[in-house]
Order: sequence, then structure tokens, then C-alpha cells
Amino acid sequence: MNNFFDRLVYQLVRRFCLLFLKVHNRLSIAGLNNVPSEAPFIMAVNHSSNLDPVVVGAAFPRRLRYLAKVELFQGSRLFAWLLWTLGAIPVSRESSQSAGGALKTFLQLIEDGEAVLLFPEGARSLDGRLKPLEGGVSLLAIRTGVPGVPVYISGTHEAMPVGSSRIGWSRVYISFGEPLDPGSLTAGLSAKEARVTFLRHLESVLSSMEDVSLEKRLP
Repeated sequence: MNNFFDRLVYQLVRRFCLLFLKVHNRLSIAGLNNVPSEAPFIMAVNHSSNLDPVVVGAAFPRRLRYLAKVELFQGSRLFAWLLWTLGAIPVSRESSQSAGGALKTFLQLIEDGEAVLLFPEGARSLDGRLKPLEGGVSLLAIRTGVPGVPVYISGTHEAMPVGSSRIGWSRVYISFGEPLDPGSLTAGLSAKEARVTFLRHLESVLSSMEDVSLEKRLP
């Protein structure tokens, strides 16, 4: 996104999505000031709906790059265009499930100064609750040394559950946590110990954010 026209289109699309989500889903955003003002960094987000990347892209003012299965681009042309404009990189199911291929792509994006978005659960949660995290996010954080920003979204599972192609009226919340510095969290540890420690810490933070989100949604 290097030219003025691309940046203009991105901001117009992002603002439209933000307005739609605020009106249609009463989107609530918290902790945005926690996110580093400059790239690169890793944004680690829970995942229970195809709506999640749109919510993150709308709530965060700068573009994030992330991998999205190519099937998402083969349905609604409007939805596919929104995903592409908001930073999605279409990949085949085989490529998205290849740890080596995904890691190589993300390493290059971070080297280019991009901020990247990861869904560390690996796949959407079918019940909307946080699943155990896979190790790719910690491997990327330890390899690059860039901070990881934990983000928790709630309400998208109800608004657009797995199998749905329409966005319901359920309220959506997104909360941005404080960045996790892999260097300070894992100082003095071996590479393997560092990956495990970072992953456990990230999982603990996301779990705590989930608990807070559930409390807020209680009647």
C-alpha cells in the first residue's frame, strides 16, 4: 500500500466498515492506545468467526497483513474485496496449514516493516470460547523479537457463526491488550523454553481478557 490512491481506498473502506459495525453491531473498542504506533509487531487475536478480521481491520487505524484461506474469496465478491482491502493475503488450505510456508510469509512481512495479524488458535472456535493456542505465534515472536499484542473479540460468534454468510445484530466488543515483549519475557532461556514461555504467557493474557469480556456481557 505505497501510493496515495491505495491508502485513500483503504481508509474509506475501513471507515465504512467501522461505521457499519458501530451502527449494526454497536461495536465497542477498548485499549487501542496499547498498540505500538509503528510497525512491525504481531497482533494475536482469538478467532470464532469470519467476521473477526473485518472487526480488527475496522477498529485498528493502520493496515494489518494476515493470511486468509482462498475459499473466503470465492463467495461474496464484496466480502472478498473487503478482506483484500483490509490486508488479507489469500492462500490455499494446504499452504495455510503449512507451518513452514506461513512462517516464511510472516517473516518476510515483518522484515518489510509490516504489522501482521495472527489467529493463534489455528482455526475458528465452534463454541466461541478460546481454544488452546498453537506454537506458530511464539515461534514468530521469538525469531523476530517484535512485540506481540493480545487482542480479544467477543460477539462475532453470535453475529456471524461458523457456516453463516450474514451478519446478525449481536453486539461486538474488541479489546487490545498491552504488548508482550518476547525479549524481556524470555531473557536467559533456551529457544525452546522461550517459545513455550511466551506462548503460555500469551494464552494466560487472552484467557484473562476472555473472562473480563464474559463478565461485561452478563445481564
